[in-house]
Amino acid sequence: MKKVAIIMGSDSDLGVVKEAIIELKKFEVPYEVHVMSAHRTPEQASDFSRNAVANGFGVIIAAAGKAAHLGGVLAAHTILPVIGLPIKSSILDGLDALLSTVQMPKGIPVATVAIDGAANAAILAVQMLAISDGNLANKLVKMKEAMAEEVIAKDKKLQEQDF
Repeated sequence: MKKVAIIMGSDSDLGVVKEAIIELKKFEVPYEVHVMSAHRTPEQASDFSRNAVANGFGVIIAAAGKAAHLGGVLAAHTILPVIGLPIKSSILDGLDALLSTVQMPKGIPVATVAIDGAANAAILAVQMLAISDGNLANKLVKMKEAMAEEVIAKDKKLQEQDF
């Protein structure tokens, strides 16, 4: 099974990134977590991305706040899908990171989830891997069924109440 790389621009992003780790563990998807900066360690980030396919990765999650260029730097050096995870880390409530992540030039796409949307970043990574992994696809089907059952149970409980 291909691994998921979670690259954080700063170790201060770990509090948010932990939600992605939790989801990947639920699906039993192997992963690695690293700190690399698009601005302070650009060579390291580029080298990691350039060698990600050879190192067994299938998807990269790039978590960064403020001027969030990490996703674009990683995407520029790989053919793997890159998922941008904008982190709320400044007075602009993460909007700066969201806009920096989503505004990629033609040919360098970065799929982007919500600000601090680490769980969805991991689930999207699992969905990408599930395209060629039937076991993961089955786990996703079961997850969606469980979510639907939860909503149905909540509605049933609500209908039993007297308003």
